[in-house]
Amino acid sequence: MLLQRILTALVLAPLAILIILLPPTGIFAGIVALAFLAAGWEWAQLSGLHSRPWRVALLLVAAGVFALLWRSHATALTPLLLAAGAAWWLLACLWLRHFAFAAAPTRENRTLKLLAGAFVIFPTWVALVSIHARVPHGHWWTLLALVIVWASDIGAYFSGRTFGRRKLAPQISPGKTWAGAYGAMVAGVLVAEAGGWLLGVRGAALLMLALLTALTVAASIVGDLIESLMKRHAQVKDSGTLFPGHGGLLDRLDSVFAALPVFAAGLALLGLDQ
Repeated sequence: MLLQRILTALVLAPLAILIILLPPTGIFAGIVALAFLAAGWEWAQLSGLHSRPWRVALLLVAAGVFALLWRSHATALTPLLLAAGAAWWLLACLWLRHFAFAAAPTRENRTLKLLAGAFVIFPTWVALVSIHARVPHGHWWTLLALVIVWASDIGAYFSGRTFGRRKLAPQISPGKTWAGAYGAMVAGVLVAEAGGWLLGVRGAALLMLALLTALTVAASIVGDLIESLMKRHAQVKDSGTLFPGHGGLLDRLDSVFAALPVFAAGLALLGLDQ
């Protein structure tokens, strides 16, 4: 399984890097929207929406929302959506604490989970587009944001396997440990500091970037746990089978969905990406 995960990552990582660095923001936004629609399809299925026609209709509505968000990007709506995204992940912490909430396959719970999906997907798209569009180094800051998440995932995996004893959330995701969380934090902050230095961040700003990264990694862990909770409610192992050894697209983006609104809001607030 580890070899399969590595081979899949070796294929996906260069493709993701090229998509971030090469196209202008308009094309990048469109590609990300398509990826998020695919993740939304999986989220809808985990939410209990098993009717294919209804899922198609939901994706058409979501595509329309992406178009409206593009028309209003770089306006006063952007910080509001970033704030809404960050606030949702704070609320998600309460859901993790009361993990049985909305577990029953009722219409009301399905509606709640679909609504939660909107707060998961749309603010993250806004976050990616807002970082990517910034000058002079928006493309590189976007890459750094994602590399932080990737590095924290890798740090969590190997730290958890090596040192993991105390479980982080055994009733939600038995494989995750506190050692893995600490490893994620260390790896994410180290990558952020190195990347920030290369992007010209110096002095006290590097300390602010480290603090922001710590919050970002913490959010990414919450995002991972929320998707694990959704899968546990749906009684499935993976959100899909798109990537060998990695599961579905949502399995690859769960940490990103939580991390990016926090990172983008922090960059804008602190002015680190200017």
